[in-house]
Amino acid sequence: MADFVQVSTATESREQAVELARSVVSGRLAAGAQIVGPVGSVFWHEGEFGTGEEWQLLLKTRADRYAELEAHLLERHPWKNPEILAVPIVAGADAYLRWVSATLAHVPEE
Repeated sequence: MADFVQVSTATESREQAVELARSVVSGRLAAGAQIVGPVGSVFWHEGEFGTGEEWQLLLKTRADRYAELEAHLLERHPWKNPEILAVPIVAGADAYLRWVSATLAHVPEE
């Protein structure tokens, strides 16, 4: 099942998260997206300690689509250096993973 990954990123607002999720899913770079938030965040940024709230996106895709998904997110993300992480899906319901694969097999309409 390592053929599938869950990719996460975060945005400053719900609207930004929804916009990214729509572009990724409509482009069939991910089969689905969940938006979680707001979530608390504690971080270092440009040498300064900070805290804040973010909206997290969780995207399900095939591992072979990751590079294209990452490029899409980097191009459209409002931050210069966004967190974009992928973790392998080591187990999952067969029917769900078949759905992910079938959803990504369709060519998006232009």
